[in-house]
Amino acid sequence: MTSVTGIIKNSAGFHLRPAQLFVEKANEFKAKVMVKNEKGMSVAGKSILGLMTLGVECGSQIIIETEGEDEVSAAQALLDLINSKFGEE
Repeated sequence: MTSVTGIIKNSAGFHLRPAQLFVEKANEFKAKVMVKNEKGMSVAGKSILGLMTLGVECGSQIIIETEGEDEVSAAQALLDLINSKFGEE
């Protein structure tokens, strides 16, 4: 398993569009993807509905855990997406 930590930096937080982009990117990989918020709630990273329930705002920290044959590249790609502010700013 690979685990990386990211900070949500876009001003609107993790709303529908970033969640959709995250799921699209996660689905490019075979690895299982889980996302955990600061309160410890964990959801499937390939589920828009799950991601929306995390309540992640600007400045929030999330942990991305990936597991499977392409877990390292999946984790890095998802972290890169977060660091790009989902292309919003």
